[in-house]
Amino acid sequence: MGSRNRLKPIIDLLVIARARKGVKMNGIRSQMLWICFTMISMILVSCTPAQKLESTKIDQSPRLVIMSAFEPELIQLRLQTKITNTYVINGRTYHVGELAGNDVVLVLSGISMVNAAMTAQSVLDHFDVSGVVFSGIAGGVNPNLAIGDVVVPAQWGEYQEQTFARETTSGWQASSDFGNYGMMFPQSISLTQNDRKPDSEEQLFWLPVSQDMLDVAKDAADEVGLSDCTQTNVCLEHDPKVVVGGKGVSGPTFVDNASYREWVWQTFQADALDMESAAVAHVAYVNNVPFIAFRSLSDLAGGGPGENEISTFFQLAADNSAKVVIAFLEKFPGFDE
Repeated sequence: MGSRNRLKPIIDLLVIARARKGVKMNGIRSQMLWICFTMISMILVSCTPAQKLESTKIDQSPRLVIMSAFEPELIQLRLQTKITNTYVINGRTYHVGELAGNDVVLVLSGISMVNAAMTAQSVLDHFDVSGVVFSGIAGGVNPNLAIGDVVVPAQWGEYQEQTFARETTSGWQASSDFGNYGMMFPQSISLTQNDRKPDSEEQLFWLPVSQDMLDVAKDAADEVGLSDCTQTNVCLEHDPKVVVGGKGVSGPTFVDNASYREWVWQTFQADALDMESAAVAHVAYVNNVPFIAFRSLSDLAGGGPGENEISTFFQLAADNSAKVVIAFLEKFPGFDE
């Protein structure tokens, strides 16, 4: 209303000028006048301070958010949680309670990047979140890692934000700091942050996790006994291990291709790839909320000798990730308020 009141004298003058007999404006003067009017309107509107909208919190206790993409990934964590309340928001159930000495909110994000980002922002809007922990499975990329291993990357990239290039007789009409896989050229992403000037974007590829959380994960890693056999007694030929640090990548596609897996390793040196972690890291970064992701390898993203292994080892991998998360939570001291 303030901007409209300031514009009223200008509008009145324009109406009078156009209605008065004997006043003839040629096309150029008329256009110029209306251009000036438009510019003044924009300036006055921009002078009106933007209102900051506050989200509605349904729970006021600071909590860690524990997220997984689908049910098998969350089941062990939920079974060990003392649940005190549940809420349903946008079709997702949020379990509030205590896990390994921490006040938590447990929620399934849904599979893939958009679902993960939507749920991450929703939980930040409705709860007092001190940090976000993701637990789940992933495809192994690093040839030195194997099924059942748990990775806790120090940074995540949205590696399938890409330009699909035009092909000409002289080659692809695109470029990327990471080269390309055929027509696909990975690109950085644009991000804002809520403590910066509004609409001020920066270009990033790698999104960091919380160093404090990563340090706790390193401390907990050596104390976890990981499973090497499934519930149907299919056993691995190695002892699974935890690897803290390194890189992970996320995108909206399920990868089951040996050639693409090899390119991802050579290009990004990523230990694992999945379909959610970087999306949640993105939301956490924008909101200045600490984040960490634990991922256990359920398959080799197409790099195995036979059929994809996920149908055999997804529950073993999910449970191994949950074990490391529990060990992490037992050592986690919280954040200083």
